[in-house]
Amino acid sequence: MLLKLFKRTGPGAISLIILTLLAVWASAFISLRDRFSLYFDLDSMPLYGLLSSLIGTHPLPGIFFSLILLTTMAFLMVSLNTNLVLINERTFLPALIYILLSGLFPQYQLMNPAVFAAMFLMLAIKRIMESYRVAGTAYNFFDAGILIGIGSLFYANLIWFGFLIIIGIALLRTGNLKEIGISFIGLVTPFILTLGFYYVMGKDPNELLNVFVYNLFGKTSVYAFTTLTILAILFAGLSTTVSIFYLITVMDSKKISSRKTFLLLLWLFFISLTVYFAVPSASVEIMWLAGIPVSYFLSHYFVFVRRKLVSEILFSVFFIIVLLIQVLYLH
Repeated sequence: MLLKLFKRTGPGAISLIILTLLAVWASAFISLRDRFSLYFDLDSMPLYGLLSSLIGTHPLPGIFFSLILLTTMAFLMVSLNTNLVLINERTFLPALIYILLSGLFPQYQLMNPAVFAAMFLMLAIKRIMESYRVAGTAYNFFDAGILIGIGSLFYANLIWFGFLIIIGIALLRTGNLKEIGISFIGLVTPFILTLGFYYVMGKDPNELLNVFVYNLFGKTSVYAFTTLTILAILFAGLSTTVSIFYLITVMDSKKISSRKTFLLLLWLFFISLTVYFAVPSASVEIMWLAGIPVSYFLSHYFVFVRRKLVSEILFSVFFIIVLLIQVLYLH
């Protein structure tokens, strides 16, 4: 069945993942519809606005750029799993599931700031977890703060994930106040440098504040969910809930480092949900961020659960639904 094919780790599995990536993003290249205009296109954060002006209004360059970022994300997800030994088997499933999740909302398969934010968030998670067992003050948290700060200059709502650094310190360290301080300094440093750039260029520094507040609290347009998309979200939500409960049941059997990483990912998932429901500017683009922990939860479940038939059905149905969403988007 499908899951058994994708659980392999040879060149054949890599080829299947590449074909899946092309299939999931085919509608974006075939339709070449105009960019899905949202609040962050109207008054963009500085780095996203700069990149948008360089790429232009034609959708094709933005699609290529987003596809490159997605491929990079897939590589980072496999690399993080290997480095932190989250799943004690060699697997490409986190990359595959993240690719499938990117196909849930075809309108967002264009350049959007959450794609950039996801990459910076992944790098920040890596730096946070590399602080485990570091002697003395771990300056990894300063790096993580800078990465989230830079990502926030693309997608303002990434700033809420700065709480993940504090959670990481609580999980991995002994409550060193210095590390909390340097993480905050790292988080605000990109904004301070941007303000300096505004001043040098003769621009009003208040403009950055206004843009930031607008991108955080401006009301976004309501996403028009199709029946199939709602079904896919419900199915993915059910599968994720099952995978989280399964993870909790086996958590004590894992190495301490793996356990702490999964706990950090659980917090990442809950922060993503909170931002989506509580922040007026957040919409379904948050899937680019929430998809990171979901991909690991589902991969862990699909690899280790004993009821193989259930996991095959869950995976196959979700796989087919995502492809159907892409097909129907072309009509």
